[in-house]
Amino acid sequence: MFLQQFVDEGLGNSSYLIASEDARLAAVIDAQRDAEKYAQVAEGLGFQLRYALDTHLHADFVSGARELAASHGLQIGVSAGAQAGFEHRPLAEGDTLPLGDLTLAVLATPGHTPEHISFTVTEPRQRAPAALFSGGALIVGGAARTDLLGEDQAAPLARQLYHTLHDKLLALPDELRVYPTHGAGSFCSAPSTSDRVTTIRRERLNNRLAQARGEDDFVTLALLGLPSYPLYFKEMRSINQRGPRVLGGLPELSPLSAADVHDYLGQGGAVLDVRPASAFAAGHLPGAYGISTEAPLVTWAGWLIPFGTPLVLIFEGEAERREAVSQLIRIGYDNFRGYLDGGLAAWRRAGLLVEQVHLMDVGELHRKLGRPGAPIVLDVRQDAEWEAGHIPGAMHIENGRLPYDNLPLPLDQPIAIHCQHHDRSTAGLSVLARRGYQQLELVDGGFAAWSDAGYEVEPGM
Repeated sequence: MFLQQFVDEGLGNSSYLIASEDARLAAVIDAQRDAEKYAQVAEGLGFQLRYALDTHLHADFVSGARELAASHGLQIGVSAGAQAGFEHRPLAEGDTLPLGDLTLAVLATPGHTPEHISFTVTEPRQRAPAALFSGGALIVGGAARTDLLGEDQAAPLARQLYHTLHDKLLALPDELRVYPTHGAGSFCSAPSTSDRVTTIRRERLNNRLAQARGEDDFVTLALLGLPSYPLYFKEMRSINQRGPRVLGGLPELSPLSAADVHDYLGQGGAVLDVRPASAFAAGHLPGAYGISTEAPLVTWAGWLIPFGTPLVLIFEGEAERREAVSQLIRIGYDNFRGYLDGGLAAWRRAGLLVEQVHLMDVGELHRKLGRPGAPIVLDVRQDAEWEAGHIPGAMHIENGRLPYDNLPLPLDQPIAIHCQHHDRSTAGLSVLARRGYQQLELVDGGFAAWSDAGYEVEPGM
């Protein structure tokens, strides 16, 4: 068996290319929408793609199975329980898929989602499987969350997950290698480690959900301490169920002049600036979202920009364009109006207004605090980060809440915004500017710089 893992650090997910080296046939498991990368690797190694398999209806990204089917004629395999609305092979417990001399077998593993399935791969002349592709049913140190279909489904799905883990997956052979889809960085899960591959033995001994004292205790553990998650998650399941639109590759963007973009902004259009935080602070279009590709864009565009919003992009160079478009289409943001031809330099040459953000280092912030006219310090990190330690006297609002909440922030006072470093806070600052806040400053280096400087940190709530 050949196996290659593709890790998306932004989504916190893995997808997989597996193949029979003898038969030169391959399958992709939980492919992302920018799917040509799997075909390029397969073709480069002389493998023919046979299947695109999904473990479940994903809440955090658009499946790439239809892209692969359209471009390479392979068969899509999806859980029969998904009731998918596109051409596919419905899969259920006990089904097998031949891949040359390899055998892929389907296990019903509900819990993370009701239709969830996993795949074992058995090599020739072997009785025990060599690999388990577990999706979100079993991840390193835990399992993927059960609350994404709503609070009313969280506990019932957790009970299904209990039986999936304890009656089925943890009963598999100790040495079986486990390849989850969700992992560190995924809002579909809350893993305690950055490891992305494990074994049944390791999980039986160390997985906190494996230590549950019965079903009720398991449900309590499974629902404990789950973080907030991006709003675009609410759109993904239905898109993946009915079948995402086939793009046929990475979309090309139309060039727009500075005058065209100015008119578009005047009509209420949305501009997304994907350049680094420092470049955005140095100069940007009024009202632009500032979410860099490193933020990552794949998370924060889906949290801060309303789903389906038509977008004009601003970027620096071809590599940044490709990366931005790839990240955006993975989460269904594919309504592109074009890009600002010539970037910010063209906007400046046209004599149009450019806004800037004051970058305040932590030394300046420390000197200002406690004095007249001191800024409100706004910490936009996640709840768990805030509780682990924060700047004394700061106000806390998670970044993802900034576009939608009634904010307890005055419009007429300076606000110094920070996250752990700078990417999230730059994105949050751009949202606040769109909401009418004008006295905004960005804390350069964020909480990490404050802590590294040895300034006081206040723990807990």
